[in-house]
Amino acid sequence: MSAAPAIQLRGVGVDYGRKTALADLDLTVERGETLALLGPSGSGKSTALKAVAGFVRPSRGRVLLEGRDVTDLPPHQRGIGVVVQNYALFPHMSVAANVGFGLRARRAPRAEIRERVAEVLDLVGMSAFADRSPRQLSGGQQQRVAIARALAIRPAVLLLDEPLSALDAALREEMVGELLRLRAELPDTTIVHVTHDQSEALALAHRIAVMRDARLVDVGPAREMYRTPRTEFTAAFLGAANLLPVEVVEVDGEGGATVRLGDAIMRARVSGELDGRRRAVLGVRPQRVGVHAEGTGGLPARLLAAQWRGEVFRLDLRLDGAAHSGQEVRVRAEVASIEGLPPVGGRVALTVPDGCPLIADASPEEET
Repeated sequence: MSAAPAIQLRGVGVDYGRKTALADLDLTVERGETLALLGPSGSGKSTALKAVAGFVRPSRGRVLLEGRDVTDLPPHQRGIGVVVQNYALFPHMSVAANVGFGLRARRAPRAEIRERVAEVLDLVGMSAFADRSPRQLSGGQQQRVAIARALAIRPAVLLLDEPLSALDAALREEMVGELLRLRAELPDTTIVHVTHDQSEALALAHRIAVMRDARLVDVGPAREMYRTPRTEFTAAFLGAANLLPVEVVEVDGEGGATVRLGDAIMRARVSGELDGRRRAVLGVRPQRVGVHAEGTGGLPARLLAAQWRGEVFRLDLRLDGAAHSGQEVRVRAEVASIEGLPPVGGRVALTVPDGCPLIADASPEEET
């Protein structure tokens, strides 16, 4: 008989009065898996995490941990480690005392507490700071202590609620590396990581669950979600893809399609179900858009804005002759150089590579 999944949410919904914070979520997380809950503010991702942790009581549905129904159990009886955004360290306690808090609450023997505290502080690289107070630590060091405290009780499930959002960019990069190392050293620990940062989700997660307006929009392996998103929202949120309206000329039945964008004909990869639609959108990442001088071939466009972002220039463009439902088609591009391009307001030519994902257009089909 196979082992039960680490986490199962069966129709879990959370209401606050007439407001639905989480709408009937069905989600399974396997043992040893890292799942990222990704979405904008108010999408329901933190509410889902709190339902697993026991910090909120579902209005309906059941929460199971390793096959055991814990819906009615308080947080301290679930055996879960939780790390939150603001660290939540006790300022009057030393680092070692903070890390050992959960073990003391469980009345573990003193010798076991000392041994376990030393073990997890070494795991997160904080052994030399055991006697310091939280105020003597940097933000990244405090977050390491918070992770050590969560791991001290040897949880089967570790919940991370936007733990890196309060850190600066350099510290976030460092902590992503630390979390990857921890994941490798704790292969049996199941991790659920709530974030609105798609780069964190892609770097850390085996699978990504995308949420919007209290609902689960899409879920799947991280690379698959990025390369072949099945919905417009996933394509736009996970990688900021341009959604370019195209006409489906032909679907070959083997995962490919021929599409028309303006006057250009190109090949695309079908992502999800087109359901016989003639209209769809092409998901094109900004870094895959080519921008060239006018007259060099490609789709005619106008350069509306250019911003230097250090390693790349971010360009805002408008396609000519590709209006969709009366709306102009805007395109974002990221290029290494703007040498040879006209100033803002000038005309350029755009190229889009073959093989971009083709996604069913969420808008109603136009009558022809």
